[in-house]
Amino acid sequence: MFLFSTTASLEFVFRPCKAEDADEVHVMVVGTADGGIHLSIYDSFVIGTFKYSPQRSRAGLSPDGSVFQLCGHSSHPEISTHMLLLRPQAGDGTTLSLVPLDLVFLHHSPVNLSLLASKTTTLQNLLRYLKQTQAHMVGEWKSTRELPARFMLGVEDDLKKMPNGEMTVVQALYHTVVTGHVFPPVKEWLVDSLAERGHKRWEKAVASGLTSLRNLVHENFIPALERCGIILSRLLGIARFHDSEAAIGFDDAQISSLMDIVSGLMLVAHKVLMVVMDELEHFNVFSLWLRLEIDKQASSSTSEELSEKEATMDYARVLTYIQHYLASSPLGLYFDGIDRDELSKDQEVVERAPSLLELLDKQLKEQGAGRPHMKALPRVDFLVSHLTARAQTVFNGIAAAEKQGVRFGQATELSIGQKIWKHDLWMSRSNKKDGSAVAFTAIVPEENKTKIYLVRTDIPRSNGVSGSASTAICGLGITEDVTIIDFKFLDDTFLLVLCNRNDEPNPVLLRISFQSAQVPYRRFTEGQCPSVVELNSAGRGGPSLYFAFSQLSNFTPVQMEVHQASQLRGEIPARVCLLGRDKAVYKTYALPEDWTKESSP
Repeated sequence: MFLFSTTASLEFVFRPCKAEDADEVHVMVVGTADGGIHLSIYDSFVIGTFKYSPQRSRAGLSPDGSVFQLCGHSSHPEISTHMLLLRPQAGDGTTLSLVPLDLVFLHHSPVNLSLLASKTTTLQNLLRYLKQTQAHMVGEWKSTRELPARFMLGVEDDLKKMPNGEMTVVQALYHTVVTGHVFPPVKEWLVDSLAERGHKRWEKAVASGLTSLRNLVHENFIPALERCGIILSRLLGIARFHDSEAAIGFDDAQISSLMDIVSGLMLVAHKVLMVVMDELEHFNVFSLWLRLEIDKQASSSTSEELSEKEATMDYARVLTYIQHYLASSPLGLYFDGIDRDELSKDQEVVERAPSLLELLDKQLKEQGAGRPHMKALPRVDFLVSHLTARAQTVFNGIAAAEKQGVRFGQATELSIGQKIWKHDLWMSRSNKKDGSAVAFTAIVPEENKTKIYLVRTDIPRSNGVSGSASTAICGLGITEDVTIIDFKFLDDTFLLVLCNRNDEPNPVLLRISFQSAQVPYRRFTEGQCPSVVELNSAGRGGPSLYFAFSQLSNFTPVQMEVHQASQLRGEIPARVCLLGRDKAVYKTYALPEDWTKESSP
């Protein structure tokens, strides 16, 4: 509801393209509760949801068909393969599955994927913007009709009881303007029911509503349609540049159809704008006359000021408003409701029509001539919904084409024979020439929180596809008087471990160089714990280093997040964020500058 309500949110949704980001594609991986892997690019462009269950190498370890939930993810900006950690939903918690997710469409795509994804995502956001703007337009139009309808309803019943026959409020006011005579029910209505206060409410509701509607069409709706046309022209160029064999997911006929619908919406928007401006102009004159008539009927004699106002009144426009706008507005053609039968009938005609713009133009001419016409076609919400549905077909085609380039690699089972308490995953590049990758998984067992196991998995890759992985493991033991609270990888070199020392009130941070030559990785055997290397010192050249926190009195951390150094908004050092036991307070600490260097004292 509030996505497009502020300038800040608009700038966030419609971000300008930067030359330095032209070759980037942002990917988001989300794990669902039912074991799905939901994949999207550029914030909101959905590729699809995938279900994957690792094949078990040992019978009885996990039954076939069991649900595996995503519990860890890591990626590298220069590698199209992502690493996933999956955990069986029904299990004893002793096993994790490390699965490569090969996004082949990132490695090779027949089209400029960055350009295509950014344009389609912007188009999606523009369609949402059009839908919300259309809803606001309907709301503003209804606000201009509801209050006047309630005011006029009060005099309609009295006019119907007149002895000379039934009469509508339109006929009665028209009679008053032309002859100057006021029927008794109308006079009573003007003086007692409507009066000065009612007139101000009427004027505010209609004038402000029409003004807001005019602004929405002119400042929001039409510019959004123009931007849709620009993006569709880019997509049309992409479709014409690539032939049908390129498998980009859409063709020029589909984009031309969307451009035709946008042109129809543009035609309706301009007609709405002209009607709104015309109705607002006539209402301002009618409002002046209505106030004049209230003052005349409320006073016993006509003053000089009232006579001057009466002499300068534009009665032609007053009559036009009463006849054409008072009871029913021409805007109802574009915003009124419609029954489902007519909606379904018009929908079938629109689906078969070769050009929506030509059909719409013909129906508007039929309506202007007073002949039967399609009721649903000129409605703004019908056209916006039709545009959204047609665009969704294009989005689904693109997603289906990219979905063909998603592949799950061979799973690697990670088990140390004990129930796993916490884990963290990190992925880096091991060889720039062949594109191979290496994943490090840190595991702490629940039974012994003084030991941490590092699993190294080397994944060969060829043409964006991962091969059979090789796995090694190393166990690291911390001194017995230290208990691990949390741990996270900082970068390709260091693992940070938040520990609680029994002899000190404040926790300490342990930095482990997990790729150091002093960390001996051995062949991994599933279900077996390796020998443990004790980390007893923080000497020069050692694999670990302690760091003590300050100002942690009455604050007990239970969770840690690690952030690398950034220069996005100025120079920000590497830092850790600690969440307190109450889950309401967190503290951020900048890491020492030498902690990001391998050769630290």
